[in-house]
Amino acid sequence: MWQSIKPEKILFLDIETVPMAATYDQLSESMKRFWDKKSRYLMKEDQTPAELYEQKAGIYAEFGKVICVVCGIFIEKEGKRFIRIKTLAGEDERKILEAFASILDRHSSTGQYLCAHNGKEFDFPFLARRMLINGIKLPDILNVSGMKPWETPFLDTLEFWKFGDYKHYTSLDLLAHLFGIPSPKADIDGSMVGKVYWEDRDLQRIARYCRADVLALMQLFLRFRGEALVTPECIEEVQYEGE
Repeated sequence: MWQSIKPEKILFLDIETVPMAATYDQLSESMKRFWDKKSRYLMKEDQTPAELYEQKAGIYAEFGKVICVVCGIFIEKEGKRFIRIKTLAGEDERKILEAFASILDRHSSTGQYLCAHNGKEFDFPFLARRMLINGIKLPDILNVSGMKPWETPFLDTLEFWKFGDYKHYTSLDLLAHLFGIPSPKADIDGSMVGKVYWEDRDLQRIARYCRADVLALMQLFLRFRGEALVTPECIEEVQYEGE
């Protein structure tokens, strides 16, 4: 299937998410009760709901929010392949999601796809749930409720790498290293995003990290197809949108 899809028909993406509040204590009493109930199934013996909240709340759409979306496409110019990257980031989640929904609406024509690393388990459902929570109409390409897995317009580099092994997880960083994909040295990883956002207030640092992941994702897609990487001079970034 991957060989039959034109790369230009795919929108590649990565998102960064954080807990909806900086700390457990800043939650409303009702949200504390909901988190307490959820955390019973997630906590280790030596953990408290407050500790687990700071570590894990950002990965659940009911308790987290989107602070950055980076998307990329392949384009052909003068016989050469280019990568074009766009970044949406800011404090206002609704504004980010409305802007990205507009991008998806333009991309949702027949035969278009979305691709992310672990996107089927995380990025795609998280985006859809947060859009609904924010009162944003789902773009057709995300409105997959009731579809069979093979009917969705989703591609996932992690799923491709599993080769049917449902227990296997391999990070994007490791795959990029194995396939010789150069990427800027990231000074943070996913586990640090909440701290960098809520404590350091450094959104641009998070956006840089997210952009590096999308570039690695797109180059990995080419490697999976046995094709050449896009060279640095053929990587373009459209105007950054954020606060």
